[in-house]
Amino acid sequence: MTTDPAHTLDTPAEEAASPVFEAEFDKYADEYRRIHAQNIRITGEMPEYFAEYKISDAASLVARAGFPADLKILDFGAGVGTSTPYFRKYFPDGQITCLDVSSQSLDIGRERFGSFAEFVHFNGAEIPFPDGHFELAFLACVLHHIPHEQHPDVMKELYRVLRPGGLLVIFEHNPYNPLTVRAVNTCLFDENAVLVKPARLKANAASAGFSRPEIKFRVFFPHVLRALRSLEPALARVPLGGQYSLHARKHGVR
Repeated sequence: MTTDPAHTLDTPAEEAASPVFEAEFDKYADEYRRIHAQNIRITGEMPEYFAEYKISDAASLVARAGFPADLKILDFGAGVGTSTPYFRKYFPDGQITCLDVSSQSLDIGRERFGSFAEFVHFNGAEIPFPDGHFELAFLACVLHHIPHEQHPDVMKELYRVLRPGGLLVIFEHNPYNPLTVRAVNTCLFDENAVLVKPARLKANAASAGFSRPEIKFRVFFPHVLRALRSLEPALARVPLGGQYSLHARKHGVR
């Protein structure tokens, strides 16, 4: 998902997603995978690796949460739907909603994966679903595109649309990893990105009402050292991974 730096979440809904706002990232929608692949080539992996590991990690958390097989999933900032086939793989009975501000990205995602998920436009202010609608809210490297002063409001909206006991899973680039910082600084569609510090993300989640937000670091080894990836769980507290995740629950049970 992408946002215009001048946009604020308290903008009236009918004005929130202006043509200029959407166009900033619509222009990269068709080339997203090529640009992404070029940007991460130092890792020896393709974009699909990074998309799948996030869904796999989320599936492990969902399994421990005991949600129904047909759980409702919100992919907030879904873009062109890169995560959609992996949601279908790991959540075959899940009801997937892909939400984004970029209409062109949604059109591409709908054309590619429309039989797997619902693609819904986001006005940048209010998630167009009722309170307590989803069991899982998932964000894959989205928040660094949103002005940081808007993050508390984003968290409140995510909290609102989750059911009591619902699960929030967020992945972000690690601002303490120099290779990650270099990749972001040289990426076309990250030109306005500001990386999110783990402590700030955790504080925003707690302020929105989420219970016991937890940070884990991820992506320590490139493809040539993939045999060592089984060690990653033991390194989850070491703030050197290329990315990190936050997971937390909404208070209460349904």
